[in-house]
Amino acid sequence: MQIAVALPDDFAQQVSSQWGSLERVFLEFLVIKAYRDDLITTGKVRELLGLGTRLEADAWLAMRGVELNYGQKELDADRETHAQLREEGKLSIGS
Repeated sequence: MQIAVALPDDFAQQVSSQWGSLERVFLEFLVIKAYRDDLITTGKVRELLGLGTRLEADAWLAMRGVELNYGQKELDADRETHAQLREEGKLSIGS
């Protein structure tokens, strides 16, 4: 979807000279808002912004002062993944 936003030329020039691509700024703003409102996951943040890993997405959010959405659901999923990796022999006994 493409969205057109009308901005006064002087304002657009001023902020784009400081922030760079306004398209990217708007995308990042929407990603942050959607993440904070729990509409998207860290994986979707990674995908939308073209980041390589979840850790990069976590770091990107943290650098912008966004608290990570990590609750019981995410902890349970991580524990399940850990157990599966251990069962498959991909983790050492002490992990």
